Amino acid sequence: METRAMILFIVALMAACCSAQPKKSFEDNFSIMWSEDHFKTSEDGQIWYLNLDKDTGCGFQTKQMYRFGWFSMKLKLVGGDSAGVVTAYYMCTENGAGPTRDELDFEFLGNRTGEPYLIQTNVYKNGTGNREMRHMLWFDPTEDFHTYSILWNSHQIVFFVDKVPIRVYKNADYENNFFPNEKPMYLFSSIWNADEWATRGGLEKTDWKKAPFVSTYKEFSVEGCQWEDPYPACVSTTTKNWWDQYESWHLTKDQKTDFAWVERNLVIYDYCKDAKRFPTLPEECSLSPWD
Repeated sequence: METRAMILFIVALMAACCSAQPKKSFEDNFSIMWSEDHFKTSEDGQIWYLNLDKDTGCGFQTKQMYRFGWFSMKLKLVGGDSAGVVTAYYMCTENGAGPTRDELDFEFLGNRTGEPYLIQTNVYKNGTGNREMRHMLWFDPTEDFHTYSILWNSHQIVFFVDKVPIRVYKNADYENNFFPNEKPMYLFSSIWNADEWATRGGLEKTDWKKAPFVSTYKEFSVEGCQWEDPYPACVSTTTKNWWDQYESWHLTKDQKTDFAWVERNLVIYDYCKDAKRFPTLPEECSLSPWD
């Protein structure tokens, strides 16, 4: 009997360990930054809705800060005529546009009905940005959820769409003023009106008769180093975390194939190729994304 009881105990323990964990609620991970009345969830709490109307938008942020890791969320963007509307999904060292912030941006720029959505990405270090790239997408991001992710370690930052790398931002092997790797960041998302610049350089204004504009979220995932003062041990590349090991310092062979296709077909703007704006190109433009 003792042997049979022990076997049953082990089986029960294994089932408990290996069973799917319940999904964390929004409140477990995030706090509303502003306009809580413009935020809603599905009945089960697993889908989240941010609303924009003429009065205000809405935003949320993680309760924790991280330094390095893999950060991922599924989004479905505003459908129909969304000119002037920006859905921002980004990481930042602070809640606000402070003069010394570090930041990693996805910005989804709204459009007139029938025109393609554009993704703008940007990187800030100590308050300096101006490192914009813009891409088209190979699907309609308003029809279904798609996954948008950031890989961040001390060697590279990679922006992914459905696990396809669309932008690679490399670090150098010397101290520099362009790669953000020293400060921990929160993850944020927001929806707001930016019709002074977002659609055709501000020529297309937000049509408030179409409001409210709604961006939809689910399945936030993070595998990262949660910040602990004064300096968490997990930021070291000697750790066992996959996102900070040698294999994650470079694109894989398959990722390079996908990235080459993106470079050929989807890039709309690259600041590293804008000699008019930058007569002397920023120094990180000389770093190869393929290395």
